[in-house]
Amino acid sequence: MPSFPITAHAPALDPQAPFDVAVAIPTLLRATLDQAVRSIYAQDIDGTVQILIGVDRAQGDRAMLDRLQADLPERMALTLLDPGYSTGVRWGGQARALDGGALRTVLSFLANSRRVAYLDDDNWMAPDHLSALVAALGDRAWAYSLRWFVPPPEEDDLDPAIDVWESIGPRRGLFAKTLGGWIDPNCLMIDRVAAESALPCWSQPIEALGGWTADRHVFRHLLAHFPEPGATGRATVHYRLNPKDDMHRLRLALMRGEEPSAVTGGRK
Repeated sequence: MPSFPITAHAPALDPQAPFDVAVAIPTLLRATLDQAVRSIYAQDIDGTVQILIGVDRAQGDRAMLDRLQADLPERMALTLLDPGYSTGVRWGGQARALDGGALRTVLSFLANSRRVAYLDDDNWMAPDHLSALVAALGDRAWAYSLRWFVPPPEEDDLDPAIDVWESIGPRRGLFAKTLGGWIDPNCLMIDRVAAESALPCWSQPIEALGGWTADRHVFRHLLAHFPEPGATGRATVHYRLNPKDDMHRLRLALMRGEEPSAVTGGRK
């Protein structure tokens, strides 16, 4: 187990005082978690940030957490939730969501901030991601950014491209007819007080669509109850494409400007 306390912070920082922003990260302790967290360290936001890391199943090196704690900026805190077991049915737990089990829900409620953003452990933020979302959120219940598709190294003919097909907002994109649109969790910021009713949806996939669709459930709930989100209009999240993903071949075709014969759903 890592040696740092449940919440690590600089002595001058009072963790009881609400943070300006919180970022929730469910993780398997993949090596890419280091880049994800350090991209939060590099944020240009003028304020305090709480980073909440929830370990769903420790497949990587826990010592990485100690290294991240050692480099923690003074205006940030690192809160670790590592129960020693998975909360999701994928690894023998109880929550039905296959991507993180109950962790996004738990971390959202655990956050000591009204503004909660999300990041997967294999993606990373541009330096202005959080500040742009805070500005877009204002007094709304939620806000979103756009994202970059980052192809895997073997696709060396492709450069990163802004996703103009999937995660582009309400009533737009490939999921406009089936879901009313869609936003990637990595692109979201939620006011956890105004939109508290959406938070349990992170652990509740849409049954008819399968266990990887809790993010779709969150989006549907937000759109139904809070239909006017804020939008940055900027791509400030870098999303690694996964060759094992059901959407991978379609995404590559779209990035190459090809016209796919059919548009199919699937987990991200």
